Amino acid sequence: MATKKVIKIDEEKCIGCGKCANACPGGALAMVNGKAKLVREDFCDGMGVCIGKCPVDAIEFIDVEVQSPAAAKTSGGCPSQQAVSFDRHHTHGGGGCPSQRALNFDRAGHNSPCQCNSAAPTPQSANTSELGAWPIQLHLIRPEAQQFQNADILIAASCSAFSYGSFHKDFLAGKGLVIACPKLDIQDGYLEKLTAFFAYGNPRSVTVVRMEVPCCSGLSATVLQARSQAGSSLPVNEVTITLDGAVKQEKLL
Repeated sequence: MATKKVIKIDEEKCIGCGKCANACPGGALAMVNGKAKLVREDFCDGMGVCIGKCPVDAIEFIDVEVQSPAAAKTSGGCPSQQAVSFDRHHTHGGGGCPSQRALNFDRAGHNSPCQCNSAAPTPQSANTSELGAWPIQLHLIRPEAQQFQNADILIAASCSAFSYGSFHKDFLAGKGLVIACPKLDIQDGYLEKLTAFFAYGNPRSVTVVRMEVPCCSGLSATVLQARSQAGSSLPVNEVTITLDGAVKQEKLL
């Protein structure tokens, strides 16, 4: 059974000042009968902002058991994790669960390991996907996969592509994509995987695209922690998207 860090409040120490609840970016805390309570454990991002706000040291981290996503154990595996490469003019068979099978898409219509007799690729239209590989969810990806080696890496908050209309054209084209939600995901293993990007992937660049909501800052914070653990000095480009789908700011971290 996997574990995650959540906060625990000592009610006897709590003086009901409310500073922790006001500081919690995910809304995990609330004041109940004059005391701070963890009302949504699944909303706790594990960043510990509330701990620093408590004037009486009534809050600490504890480890709780959670059910973590598991890879398929059956022969052949889940298609989402099996590694194959293909171009747009050829279909590859194979068993397993499609959500974990590693796929590389030849967007240019060349350099594909599949040698098949087909017509020349048609030009991409404005609404053509720029996704270069699968899977993309941080729980499922492997940092050693080819799309993350010596590559430009895009680490995006799960909501960002839905909010920003030109996400594929402006941010995704030519990059290896990872998506995650710092508020709702079970984050076991996230820091280790992100550290591996910096330590072993030798990335050319790392871009974080996040939403302007406070909880989304946890994504950038985890990326920066991973960079520090890897001993890297590579600048991280952070792009913040407004809730109505515009670029609010872009800065190097």
